[in-house]
Amino acid sequence: MPESSIQYRAALVAPAVAPDRILLARELRGWTQTELVAAASDAFTTAALSQLEQGRTRPSVNTLMAIADATGCPVEFFVRRPLDADQPGFFRSLKSTSARQRRQHLARARLLHDFVVALEDHVALPELRIPKLRLQIDDGRFVESAAQVVRRAWDLDDGPIPNVVRELERHGAVVVRAANFTREVDAFSVWYQGRPIIVLGSEKGVTARSRFDAAHELGHLVLHADQDAGNSDTERQAHAFAAAFLMPESTIRGELPATADWSVLMRLKARWRVSIAALLRRARTLDIMNEHRYTNAVKAMSARGWRITEPGDDVLGALEQPVLIDRALHQLHSLGLDVDAIAAEAALPAADLHTLIRATRDPRPGIRL
Repeated sequence: MPESSIQYRAALVAPAVAPDRILLARELRGWTQTELVAAASDAFTTAALSQLEQGRTRPSVNTLMAIADATGCPVEFFVRRPLDADQPGFFRSLKSTSARQRRQHLARARLLHDFVVALEDHVALPELRIPKLRLQIDDGRFVESAAQVVRRAWDLDDGPIPNVVRELERHGAVVVRAANFTREVDAFSVWYQGRPIIVLGSEKGVTARSRFDAAHELGHLVLHADQDAGNSDTERQAHAFAAAFLMPESTIRGELPATADWSVLMRLKARWRVSIAALLRRARTLDIMNEHRYTNAVKAMSARGWRITEPGDDVLGALEQPVLIDRALHQLHSLGLDVDAIAAEAALPAADLHTLIRATRDPRPGIRL
């Protein structure tokens, strides 16, 4: 039997197959167990697949080959990795996002993590410098202080941040954009061992909201542990962190109006690159605007149809695009390597990686000088 044959390779790795890698391949496709069985032309039963995913049995060579062929993953993909970890991820709304959608998004993030681990064998990515300041008590002043700690650690002054995504990448996070998010997801983050992954939506195209999403995910990474994922308190805290990080009290307090002066708010929107809704909320949180005026301002925004699309969104320009992976790939090319080479080296499905990377890249044609 030729050593390069899939059957030979499957025979070598079958004893070392990890149950969670079978589950990962299925969730990467967004399939139920029944759907994977159908995609594999009934080469095994749903009951048999369930036993495999629970680790009660190991796959035969033929079963492993059938799973690999159906999911488009190399047979070596199913061997456990040293840094494998099933992380819950921080999602904006668990009620509005189905468990199936979350699992597929997390599977893609984990695939990206596997790719980054392999990438770092060849390219040195920025050192991870995201402070961990676990929230001990639900205190607004602590969250404000935490945002300031991060700004100081990153050598940021108290003015507007020109590019939030670039700051995240510069300090060790891997940021990507993804299509086919629901409106309720917006973004999510996962802190894998050694390197956090932040996934931002690309479909709404509203720069102010996307910047806030990125800062919100940073708040989770700074304030929360894995066991904190999935409750409304952590989402509220991350939201407060994002507001404090993007609009430091020391500077914004002297600029926010006490009433809904739309012309002033429009100017502040352009300066701070945040939404009018976020500015209003910040004014209320800092007690610059009282509850009555804030409520009336929100109602006025709703009456104008500004809760979804605000005036001035176009002034902020295109979404902030991640560049870390793209620049790492340019370094790879100088070494004579590419995505396909890394995928082969790490036994990852190359087609999925190309899709993830394509969604992340800036769709506008580039000009090199």
